[in-house]
Amino acid sequence: MFTGLVQDLGTVRAVEREPAGSRLEVETALAEELSEGDSIAVNGVCLTAVAVANGGFRADVMAETLRRSSLGPLEPGARVNLELPLRAEDRLGGHFVQGHVDGTGTVESATVEGFASVVRIAADPDLLRYVVEKGSIAVDGVSLTVADIDDEGFSVSLIPETLERTTLGSAVPGRVVNLEVDVLAKYVEKLTQGVRS
Repeated sequence: MFTGLVQDLGTVRAVEREPAGSRLEVETALAEELSEGDSIAVNGVCLTAVAVANGGFRADVMAETLRRSSLGPLEPGARVNLELPLRAEDRLGGHFVQGHVDGTGTVESATVEGFASVVRIAADPDLLRYVVEKGSIAVDGVSLTVADIDDEGFSVSLIPETLERTTLGSAVPGRVVNLEVDVLAKYVEKLTQGVRS
């Protein structure tokens, strides 16, 4: 379980691709807090550190994760949002983020508005049905509030802190981002479907 509050911008050191999946090696200051077998969110995807050494970690990415997320095209040198799991005594500053990406969206635009940047993201209607204005969504693992939504996508407004501390500061049209909708919306849908019967 995560909160969507990015703790570090890591750098991809190496990518090994195989038919069954990929292995990522990521450099991060968070490596000191990691042990082999620990979870870590990489651009919102919960991965397991299979090795920790030399100021970084290695993680396996299975085919299912590569299909559902934007981790597949990562190359050495790419920057990634990183977050360690929530501890029981931590504050919940974002929202509940599982690290189970629901799909991807595509950045359509990024517009400066005062000191903020408004980023519009196109997404599949199957995901958008769980998105509501002023609700929470994780974009590349970053907990954000939905500013606006329509049938083809949604917008989020990014403050300078988010622009500086996450990969979303370099969001440009055409960039594919990971999306995780609020799990509570999915539970509500399932529960209400049971009531209709």
